[in-house]
Amino acid sequence: MQVIDPRRLRVLRALADHGTVTAAAQALYLSPSAVSQQLASLESEVGQELLRRKGRRVWLTSAGELLVEHADAVLAELDRAEARLAAFGSGELGQVTVAAFASAITNVVAPAIAALRDSAPGVTVLVRDAEGQESLPMLLDGEIDIAITMHTGQTPTEHRIVWDVLYTEPFDAVLPPGHPLADREDLAIADLTTDDWVVPLPGNPCRDVLLAACATAGFTPRVTHTSDDFTAQAALVAAGVGVALIPRTALRAIPTCHGIPVSPNPPYRRVVAATRRGRETHPLLQTVRKALSAT
Repeated sequence: MQVIDPRRLRVLRALADHGTVTAAAQALYLSPSAVSQQLASLESEVGQELLRRKGRRVWLTSAGELLVEHADAVLAELDRAEARLAAFGSGELGQVTVAAFASAITNVVAPAIAALRDSAPGVTVLVRDAEGQESLPMLLDGEIDIAITMHTGQTPTEHRIVWDVLYTEPFDAVLPPGHPLADREDLAIADLTTDDWVVPLPGNPCRDVLLAACATAGFTPRVTHTSDDFTAQAALVAAGVGVALIPRTALRAIPTCHGIPVSPNPPYRRVVAATRRGRETHPLLQTVRKALSAT
């Protein structure tokens, strides 16, 4: 038996519903001759007579009744597929993978997921924990759909990415217990010239911001310990091995850690949601980008 054309199943369903070729043709916006041709082709495909005719009226044969029963299931699945595709195309249904660093997951991604549960329950966000320097290559390689990272200026891949600014925040100084400046309400980075430093690993954009801030203050920090985990940095500072600069939102997640504002000219990080250029207009990604920007 040949493969059955689903379009012809719609013709058979219409004939069963309306009882005449003319009425079925009107319902399908076809000519009566086109309906007759489609029916003849369907009977050829299945190798059996599907309708009996008496005057202008038509009735299903037993084979026709059997095929209509299956046609109803097939057409229902096609309708569901069309509805799901329409929802996908409108950004109401689908899956988006977002890579973000820990504090952005806490402060941006998790609230966005909660909001989407109400506004777009058909959208699923999958989260991957990744530092900013890791997430952009993942984005450009197509492993993820959105990368939440720091925007530090022009990069070789700038022309390939669209950025949504989520928030801008300062870095605060974190000092070990007993440090001479620990009770200050604010301090200048130049006040920490002679201290040992705990900093992120090379390649981390937070390290770049820190080194640039120290250079502006006229010195190169004496780096003794490195970690990309701000909680680990705070623990090392608490152990008395050096000072650190930690973004303010990351400090909120470390209740035992006290940050001191830097003044004047505090270093900042600009946190962005990055999308590959050309995909930023995809309705599904627009839905998630809007939720991320609203938090």
